[in-house]
Amino acid sequence: MIEITTLATGSTGNCYHITDGHSSLLLECGIKFKSIQKELNFQTSNIAGVLVSHEHKDHCKAVQDVADRGLDIYMSQGTADAIGIQHHRIRPVTCKETFKVGTWTILPFDVQHDAAEPFGFLIANQEDDKLLFATDTYYIKYKFSNLTHLMIECNYSQKILEENVESGRVPEFLMNRVMQSHFSLENLLVFLKANDLSRVQEIHLLHLSDSNSNEIEFKKAVQAATGKLVYVA
Repeated sequence: MIEITTLATGSTGNCYHITDGHSSLLLECGIKFKSIQKELNFQTSNIAGVLVSHEHKDHCKAVQDVADRGLDIYMSQGTADAIGIQHHRIRPVTCKETFKVGTWTILPFDVQHDAAEPFGFLIANQEDDKLLFATDTYYIKYKFSNLTHLMIECNYSQKILEENVESGRVPEFLMNRVMQSHFSLENLLVFLKANDLSRVQEIHLLHLSDSNSNEIEFKKAVQAATGKLVYVA
């Protein structure tokens, strides 16, 4: 059984906590470590490691503090180079090569974002639960089977984004950047249809845009398409 807790999500900071009852992981550390401690009621001793998807500050802000606290942080070499912090707790991992952290087996895979070497992660525990974590990508080229949990970006709706551009609320250049770096509701629905969701228990929608999304509509759309339990982080 995997328990998922959102500590922060969105452009101001991202951090998620998962546990299988034996060991836990932080996914991203884009908020201050003091905030992470507070959100977890200062119960951080069983955190086996931290996964960081890419170098943008809303995903890696606390890397130095987390490393100084003795937690190992896993990321691509490109992300490590882009962050530019030298620390023995920063442990570069290789795309499509599995590694183990605590009771977890993790497979990093490449995603599409305006970053040096961004990763998504397929995370499995000893009970054969499989969690897909993918954020800040406009496309996922891989298909997955036997997933039980999804934590996946649903940043914007093409319709809402276009309406905001037409009304002048969003400049056109920003629309192009969003479309080339983030997962839309429309692309997410295509991805979900292409994958085997037969074992999926929960879908968590992450990183919704403040201005280009609609939480209620997104949840309804994903529930209707999948028949699964959907949470909006």
